[in-house]
Amino acid sequence: MSRFLRNLLFASTAAAMLGGAAQAQLLGGGALPLGALPVPTANLPVVGPIVQNVLEQPEARQAVSPTLDSVAGLPETIAESGATSLLDLRQLRLEQLVRDNRAELDVDDKSQPARRGVLIAVEPDPRSIELATAAGFRPIADFADPVLAIRTVEFAVPPGMNLRSAMKLLQRAAPGMQADFDHVFEPAGGALLPMQAALASSAFLASGRILGMVDGGVASHPSLAGASIEQNGFAGAPRPTGHGTAVASLLVGNQAPFHGAAVGARLYVADVYGGSRAAGSATMIAKALGWLAAKRPQVINISLVGPPNKLVARAIAAVQARGIEIVAAVGNDGPAAPPQYPASYPGVIAVTAVDAGGHALPEAGKPLHLDFAAPGADMAAALPGSGYARVRGTSFAAPLAAARLLAAGSVQRLAAEARPGRGRLGRGIVCEECRVDPRAVRAK
Repeated sequence: MSRFLRNLLFASTAAAMLGGAAQAQLLGGGALPLGALPVPTANLPVVGPIVQNVLEQPEARQAVSPTLDSVAGLPETIAESGATSLLDLRQLRLEQLVRDNRAELDVDDKSQPARRGVLIAVEPDPRSIELATAAGFRPIADFADPVLAIRTVEFAVPPGMNLRSAMKLLQRAAPGMQADFDHVFEPAGGALLPMQAALASSAFLASGRILGMVDGGVASHPSLAGASIEQNGFAGAPRPTGHGTAVASLLVGNQAPFHGAAVGARLYVADVYGGSRAAGSATMIAKALGWLAAKRPQVINISLVGPPNKLVARAIAAVQARGIEIVAAVGNDGPAAPPQYPASYPGVIAVTAVDAGGHALPEAGKPLHLDFAAPGADMAAALPGSGYARVRGTSFAAPLAAARLLAAGSVQRLAAEARPGRGRLGRGIVCEECRVDPRAVRAK
């Protein structure tokens, strides 16, 4: 067994033994001992940040370690793998995700993960459906969202055909169809491993402000005991995750001295993973947005990233047309990574992250537009069950910005609150006071 795999196995075993209190569970299912891994020192790319530069910053390792932990079967070292930038690590992570879930996932023409054997069409006309069926595509699902007024038809691709070939065939057979892959979206930092913890729930409904979030499920935690939370699953029953729990706590958690940025708001949680990293697809996100829109939230937080997708774009636009603001994280794969969605869609409030000194995180992505920054490092968030973890990433900045937008009532008022910082921060930093010092809650 390679040293890399031995380290990974050791870290995963240790995390399992530590249970819900382990920071590693929130940040990737096992904290890889990154300091022991050699990194390349020559022929480094001009674009960055390079792996070495990030690993030299101890706190930054928290954001990168989920990427490394999810890449198994690599050569002995990162250097031997050929990864010299966060962009390289991103590609390795996506490739590993598909390898680990071959029965559920394939890739599109840009190597982005998508549901295997399925293509989707948005608002297809009857003639296009006939043409697609005649070409060997079998309709397997037809869903009309009653709230967003979007019809989606799922087609099984012809037997033995991969997604890339199937899309080319479908475009030739039915050129008027708005077809796309059912892309899979990832959390913008942290882990989606299902946790052995109860789901957070509430026996009462708060009045007034309403928030929504599309993420993994939220576990019970003392800081959420008094919160008004309702959860619904779109990939099976909702399952508690570290990522979803952390995001929810940053929104509505309240256990002195820890506090979320929107304490007292009513929170609706749409779990699009059901405990599976192979879930979180465009169709699930669209259905989740329809359910959330029916609850009439003022703001929806999406700390997920993925490629452009016609169905997600349509669903986002339909939600916005109802006067609901959408806040999204820009991702943590470095500025050289392609723009991530939904943060890069028009009108979506794109959020990056800063550390305690107001510096933009070097691993933060570069969207087509950037609106605000919020704390996303040197801070604590809830762990499933009990306790707190140190968290880092744009995933955790987005809910803070969403909470402040809810309180401000408009993007213009939020912009008036923004303060300058260092780096590419859009209109500035919001919710600076929302960061909870990890030492104050003895975060692990």
